[in-house]
Amino acid sequence: MSKIDELRGLHVPGDPLVLFNVWDAGSARVVARAGAAAIATGSYGVAESLGYRDGQTVPLDLVLANLARIMSVTDLPVSVDMEAGYGDTVEQVASSVARARDAGAAGINMEDRGPGQDALVPVAQQAERLAAAASSGVFVNARCDVFRGRDAASEGKALVAGVIERARAYADAGAGGLFVPFLSDAGCIAAICEASPLPVNILWSPACGDRAALARLGVARISHGHQPWEAAMAMLEREAQTVLAGGTPGYAAQGRRY
Repeated sequence: MSKIDELRGLHVPGDPLVLFNVWDAGSARVVARAGAAAIATGSYGVAESLGYRDGQTVPLDLVLANLARIMSVTDLPVSVDMEAGYGDTVEQVASSVARARDAGAAGINMEDRGPGQDALVPVAQQAERLAAAASSGVFVNARCDVFRGRDAASEGKALVAGVIERARAYADAGAGGLFVPFLSDAGCIAAICEASPLPVNILWSPACGDRAALARLGVARISHGHQPWEAAMAMLEREAQTVLAGGTPGYAAQGRRY
């Protein structure tokens, strides 16, 4: 079985794949050791770790070099966050995603907003871009930002309808999954999972509940996005402040692991 097929097979509604997103080879090694079934980068952590800001500011060559380093430390299928697809045209998107495939990626994430843009790419245009990405053969997880900055409590029905419209177009374009971040409302998640032709990926937040709760709603993939990076950096800053102030770091109590 290819890594692409392996990744695709891990997307089971009601038995979700959990992705604890990484940013480099070191974090990938740790997450793999913890028992992950697959590895996925998050654009935020990758950008910050390389001295850039999120929003497709990292040169594609660096994204792919980072992917190659991750591939060197794990045999698990790896999905790389390619943000808006690294291409102004469908031809450029196809070329960029093919380069990720050639570097070993089993899957990619691709957004339906341009870099630094708030407005969504029109459905038909985004479907063409996703078709170009899918032509590489990798598993394309199509991000759908319909809920971004919106209120699920008051607009839920209309927002769900907007997601399903895009899900159908994205499925027809060859996408393998549907990523709907910024959504924790159980009713909306369940409605999307029921109507979507694609397995649904949710960005975890405390309001989502645990894996079992999302599984009951029909979710097939749970991502943690930027949160592992932020937690790691918060720990690093906290420990550094303690040490630089003359204190003893908390990790001293954990003992030596090497």
